[in-house]
Amino acid sequence: MVTKASNSSLQEAKKAKRDEFYTQLPDIERELRHYKTHFEGKVVYCNCDDPRVSSFFHYFSYNFEKLGLKKLITTCYKSQDRDLFSQNDSESAVYLEYEGDRNLNNVPDVEEIGVKPLMGDGDFRSTECVELLKQADIVVTNPPFSLFREYVAQLMEHNKKFLIIGHQNAIKYKGIFPLIKDNRLWLGYGFTRNMAQFMSSYENTMTDLDRQEGMIRISGVQWFTNLDTTKRHEDLILYRSYNPDDYPTYDNFDAIEVSKTVDIPMDYPGVMGVPITFLEKYNPDQFEIVGTSQSWDEQRSKAYPPQVQVSADGRKSTVMKLNDAPALQLQSPPAGKTYYAVGGDYFQAVYARILIRNKRL
Repeated sequence: MVTKASNSSLQEAKKAKRDEFYTQLPDIERELRHYKTHFEGKVVYCNCDDPRVSSFFHYFSYNFEKLGLKKLITTCYKSQDRDLFSQNDSESAVYLEYEGDRNLNNVPDVEEIGVKPLMGDGDFRSTECVELLKQADIVVTNPPFSLFREYVAQLMEHNKKFLIIGHQNAIKYKGIFPLIKDNRLWLGYGFTRNMAQFMSSYENTMTDLDRQEGMIRISGVQWFTNLDTTKRHEDLILYRSYNPDDYPTYDNFDAIEVSKTVDIPMDYPGVMGVPITFLEKYNPDQFEIVGTSQSWDEQRSKAYPPQVQVSADGRKSTVMKLNDAPALQLQSPPAGKTYYAVGGDYFQAVYARILIRNKRL
């Protein structure tokens, strides 16, 4: 179970533009094993990675020959103290180029790693880093969560293949969702239990038996990619039949509510609202993504005037929140649950939904 502290830590870190969450090597190995065929003869760029602590650098440098890489390049935002990798006495950023195990000792030695200073601070948006990006075939890293939209936009602008980490909330961004809808970006295989455990100095919120000092757990973290996988073309097995009692129609969207991906009916030809987690099972050969309830106003059939929100404890307030979500009309106010009153009618909002259609019906 994810602690509230871990999610609040992420929000605080985003507000403060603190983005130093270092991915663990086992998580990288678990995901990257599905993409090995994509890397042969390719230049890989990790442009948000300090090699002293970056497990991405470790993975690609120690698996360079196995993957058949052509070159590995890494950069990070500023270089800190002088050490094994950043062998310079200034505080300038550096970049590293590694072209394989020339010493044949199965270790990326210092003399094999081309360490060079950068004129600037190593920001992925800097002219120097963009020039390095142009050399790359595939970008693999954990970019700053606070700059995710801008980061992806840059990758798209330069037509790069990529495998990167981001929070699932990014799915709803106006700059991200159209890419998913147009099959230009999709989710990878994912983290165990849909959560990632990062090395971070912000707050220790680990509660499991694997608790380690300096670790922070964040739920809802995803791998985002445009590298094709076999998982992406596996059919979701459907077994339930549609009936209006189990699948009510939204009052403000021409779509039915499907609260769990596993419950998608096999015989409904219209638009369905499904949870965001559906994208973990999304097969573009089987389904069409029509839109999302939060970002695509053209899918909305009506909007509501100011309404009264009645919280579970009975408190009332005038709001417009019902316009931000798909709404189900109720026969009567639900006991112990938040609902909305519009005139003499009662409604309940559901979470953000992906709107889909079965392409085979």
